[in-house]
Amino acid sequence: MRDCLRLFCRLCCLFLLVFAWTSSTHAQVAAGPGSELHGSSGVSAPVSPEAQEKRLAALEKQNADLTAAIASAQTSGDNGWMLVSSALVLMMSGPGLALFYGGLVRRKNILGTMMQTFAMMGVITVLWAVVGYSLAFGENTGHFGSFIGSFQNALLHGVGLLPDKVYVTTVPLQTFMVYQLMFAIITPALITGAFAERMKFSGMLVLLVLWAIFVYSPMAHMVWGKGGLLNAALGGRFPCLDFAGGTVVHVTSGVSALVTALYLGKRIGYPKVPMPPHSVVLSFIGACLLWVGWFGFNAGSALNAGTLATSAFVATHFAAAAAAIGWSVAEWIKTGKPTALGAISGCVAGLVGITPAAGFVTPISALWIGLLTGIFCFCMVFFVKQIFGYDDSLDAFGVHGAGGTLGAILTGVFANSAINPILGAGKATGLLEGNAHQLLNQLTGVAIAWAISIVGTLVLLVVVDKTIGLRVSTEDEAEGLDLSQHGEEGYHAEASAH
Repeated sequence: MRDCLRLFCRLCCLFLLVFAWTSSTHAQVAAGPGSELHGSSGVSAPVSPEAQEKRLAALEKQNADLTAAIASAQTSGDNGWMLVSSALVLMMSGPGLALFYGGLVRRKNILGTMMQTFAMMGVITVLWAVVGYSLAFGENTGHFGSFIGSFQNALLHGVGLLPDKVYVTTVPLQTFMVYQLMFAIITPALITGAFAERMKFSGMLVLLVLWAIFVYSPMAHMVWGKGGLLNAALGGRFPCLDFAGGTVVHVTSGVSALVTALYLGKRIGYPKVPMPPHSVVLSFIGACLLWVGWFGFNAGSALNAGTLATSAFVATHFAAAAAAIGWSVAEWIKTGKPTALGAISGCVAGLVGITPAAGFVTPISALWIGLLTGIFCFCMVFFVKQIFGYDDSLDAFGVHGAGGTLGAILTGVFANSAINPILGAGKATGLLEGNAHQLLNQLTGVAIAWAISIVGTLVLLVVVDKTIGLRVSTEDEAEGLDLSQHGEEGYHAEASAH
């Protein structure tokens, strides 16, 4: 019994020793490496001011490094998306538009038609570097600063690899410049669809270069440039919502296309001689490339890889799908059959209609805009064109002019402040969804785009026609643009016989 009692006492003592040692260890860990325990009181000694300063400096450096890493990652992500978007928009010109237009003309004009688009890829690029970008986006503090830029960025002076505090804050200004270049390329190329099969190559080059300077650049500056009259983001007098180019690209090109078609007159034999597309397959491929490329056109206009790009991407896709259905159903009702050409034309019409609204509307609103635009453009092509009898060869006005106009107006109807912060920030000036003031601003922007397109294009047509001439001769038109303008054939006689 006594032995058992001794063993019990020893175990209790051992337990107390272990407990005391464990408690001491936990106290030291809790006190941290920078404090010291004195005696049995357990009170930590104060850290010296020098040590505190070192710790604070280390934390500040860590925070600065982390902030810089986050900013660098955002810049890299945004810049990567903008470069991809630039490539997508260029793809819309060649091969997208070149194939779409090339398949719609007669066999003898395919190369001539495709060359017109390809020429813009080269000529407008050089023009943009020399003076185009500066006129569109250069800051102008003079009397005409609301209408046109300046020459401060001529030859790309000052357009470097650092962000710009006004246009882009997370990507190099040079990225923004090249992205906007792709818009400047495709816009005059769209006009070529109206005068396909009957304009001299030399006349086309001079006309569209002048058009890019005197029509496109002022319109781009008014809507998107610093101090522009219609610039909604930078406090323009008449803030017109145009996210990706409804007025700047489609209204100007479409209306100018109509003016050009009326000035040149009809093709020989039109409308009595049938002029069906020589290859709807090529046009089909081109339209699909346009659909894909349009994501860069619209979603890229967010100028970053954030949530606004997602919203514009979704709206673009939904509108294209709804418009293809709308056009096809309308055609089905009228002719009894939905055609492939009608479906792809409706798709392009929907993409045109959603362009000004892509960054301002919900997906369901995009469906409505696409559906309405598809039906409206179908009516313009099948009814209005026949009533007035103008020869818009590839329906550049019926799709781009009409679709861009309707889309710009519907933007004022469906714009939603929950999608784009600019609407909420503009409550005091009427930049709000469903606001009659904003609808008036949209109509003002459309009216200005129509006016500058009609007047500017007509003046340029007269000047070029009186100097070097515009229309090919009757013999050259009958022979085809491939041979008469370029001395080559897109399809040889042997191939056409099969």
